[in-house]
Amino acid sequence: MTAKKLLPFFFLITSVNFYFSQEVTIKDDKVLLDGKQILRAEKINMIEYSFFTLKDDEEILMYKMMDSGTPKYSNDDYYVLNFLTQKTKVESSDFTKILNFMNSKKGIEKLIKWLLKEKVINSDGELNPDRLEIFKEKYDENITDRTLR
Repeated sequence: MTAKKLLPFFFLITSVNFYFSQEVTIKDDKVLLDGKQILRAEKINMIEYSFFTLKDDEEILMYKMMDSGTPKYSNDDYYVLNFLTQKTKVESSDFTKILNFMNSKKGIEKLIKWLLKEKVINSDGELNPDRLEIFKEKYDENITDRTLR
């Protein structure tokens, strides 16, 4: 194919991607999806966030970054996603999905986008237990159980 034929195809694919992308922002402890609040967020400190449902204000997710007891050495850092109502933990050292340099709020927005993309959380802020199981299978590294303490 020539470049002239590929260019319109590229623009079509790119525009479809922008059309279906969802805007997630955190503002005043509200998790907004395309301007509509779906969860309530509570920043505990720089490395911990909790998320609550709007319906009954139940805590459904707690995010926490762990330094493995070595604050000056970051190669063993990981994070824990604790889905409290489902009694499920996901531990991962892959920060590429959520990390945003020196801006914890942007990182948490990336986390929510990731959970929406994986359909763990739906557009109403509700957890999907079946998708959570799949998410755990895909991303859980089981760090605590395989680490000697």
